[in-house]
Amino acid sequence: MVRLPAQTTRADPAGHRPARPVTVLRAWPSDLDGLVALYPRTPEPVLRVNFIASLDGAATVGGLSAGLQGPGDKEIFDTLRMTCDALVVAAGTVRAENYDALRLTAGARTWRRAHDLPEFPLMVIVSGSLDLDPEQLIFADAPIRPIVLTHRAAPVERVAGFAEVITAGDADVDLAAGVAALRARGAGQVLCEGGPALFGALIAADLVTELCLTVSPLLVGGGPGRIATGAPGIPRSMSLRHVLTREDMIFLRYARPPVDQGN
Repeated sequence: MVRLPAQTTRADPAGHRPARPVTVLRAWPSDLDGLVALYPRTPEPVLRVNFIASLDGAATVGGLSAGLQGPGDKEIFDTLRMTCDALVVAAGTVRAENYDALRLTAGARTWRRAHDLPEFPLMVIVSGSLDLDPEQLIFADAPIRPIVLTHRAAPVERVAGFAEVITAGDADVDLAAGVAALRARGAGQVLCEGGPALFGALIAADLVTELCLTVSPLLVGGGPGRIATGAPGIPRSMSLRHVLTREDMIFLRYARPPVDQGN
């Protein structure tokens, strides 16, 4: 482990100050408990975003994130799903990545039961158009009924037969209200897997409290866009919690600084 140089104490444009320096470079955990300890459930509500990007910033290869994946990425991906209360994904990502049902391994379900959690997290799909296929496995093979988060003007009858519907916002999805609705159901630990437009909207709404970013050792070149798209928000400083490496992959975890180091 190493200690990074002291970070600046200059406030960002939003008035937030970075956290104090901490020991961040970690050895790869030897077991699941060690990995969970690095991506813990927290007493306070969290909205954690998990993304992968190439060295030059591409979010996909050939339109899919699978081309960026490497050693260690799947273990973290599965751990974050195992420990969350709700998994939130944009409908476009569900279609593009051909999302399967949110089914956990027997070991993951045992871990959840041992920690007094429901056997499966909530599966939440964010969609304004409700252009969703009931035969896609995320719906057809779901262990529990998925939730579709949409707005009040959306044609909810399109999905009412295969998903529960939460409406938030009049003509567009109000993400803050949608997250609040999930919190009201006991989902304090929310995980988002994208896509870039949803991530950008969450940033603009100032809802992101953690970012887990995998850096893939690839140079992709022009084409794929950033991991967050849309209107720019007010820049916010984040605190580096740890750096993991496995072969040539880098795994970063950033979180908002503690309240007493904020405004």
